[in-house]
Amino acid sequence: MSLEAQLEQCLSESEALHRRVRAFAESASESFEDLALDIARFQALHQPGFRRLCALHGSLLDRLSALPALPTETFRIARVAVHPAKADWARFFTSGTSGGPRGVHALRTAETYRALALRSAEPALIAPWPGPRVVLALAPVPDRPWSSSLGFMMALFIEHYDGRSLGAIRFDVFDPNRWLVGPDGVNLRAVRSGARIALDRREPLLVLGTAFALAAMLDALGGERVEAPERTVVMVTGGFKGRRRDVDPEELRRAVAHVFTIPEAQVVGEYGMTELTSELYERTLSSAEGAQPFGVYVEPPWVRVDPVQPSTLLPVADGDVGLARIVDLGNVDSAVAILTEDLVRREAGGIRLMGRRLRAEPRGCSLAVEDLVISAAESDRSRM
Repeated sequence: MSLEAQLEQCLSESEALHRRVRAFAESASESFEDLALDIARFQALHQPGFRRLCALHGSLLDRLSALPALPTETFRIARVAVHPAKADWARFFTSGTSGGPRGVHALRTAETYRALALRSAEPALIAPWPGPRVVLALAPVPDRPWSSSLGFMMALFIEHYDGRSLGAIRFDVFDPNRWLVGPDGVNLRAVRSGARIALDRREPLLVLGTAFALAAMLDALGGERVEAPERTVVMVTGGFKGRRRDVDPEELRRAVAHVFTIPEAQVVGEYGMTELTSELYERTLSSAEGAQPFGVYVEPPWVRVDPVQPSTLLPVADGDVGLARIVDLGNVDSAVAILTEDLVRREAGGIRLMGRRLRAEPRGCSLAVEDLVISAAESDRSRM
């Protein structure tokens, strides 16, 4: 078979699996295990590296428990994709570490990413108050072509859940009045202006932010509050990962809720990473079983997280802490199962984050924002 024919076959198989994943997200119409194993077999066929990993583990890809998980570190040292680079739709980069190469997640299509991101966000951020809302991103304007999965997700939410102009000009998803972190730090004027527009429209306000950006906003406000709708929801993602500053997540939640004069339950945590296609959210607002405790992240139906022992990669005992082994059906074209350096524990129908493995490098979406805000602060001091 020619290389062109092989590529055509690969893309056709990929597209069929993507359709199955989107259908599964809609109705869970087939077995999670069967679909995960079909994706894994597809990846073993088209990725020699994953095929070797399966052989090393002696995995026949006949059971979900025997599916080898690819360490996230692999995304930094090798291309993890079934297709050639010329078929990439986008390449999402990890948010930097202290030196060394950045991880890259190559996506062949955006359709599944969009569908899964919106379906995950709906019950966690939107469901209590359906309808249009004003959406602001406490983050820098994203690069184009896309290089940040978080930037792409925020832009998607701005377009899908709002999609209207903030002023007299036409709608622009990259309007700097929506992206509230820039070279000069946090744009408090735009924060207040966006909240005022939501009040005038009598609509909910959705603020999307990293932990560090929210902490920087609190610093810049200096104790002042932002007048915002009662139906304001703040999504917070990322942590401080041990760099430069440490803020307790519950302290941050309380402070953000105080600034917007909203209940703490309306400050909702999100957990994701560049190497995944999907996100997990706290369900503090609502769920089929009722509100979940703070700090517990719930998988959508197409994701499974198991804490495993670092030495054996076997599941830990119930209630014990282990490394997060994540099976994400959305990762059709990369690695359907990954092994992270995040420590987690199963709790109350989800997972609780317990930090990162000892000696794991700092990383995460907050780091890019941190660098920008720190640079702005240092620039301000140099002008004094």
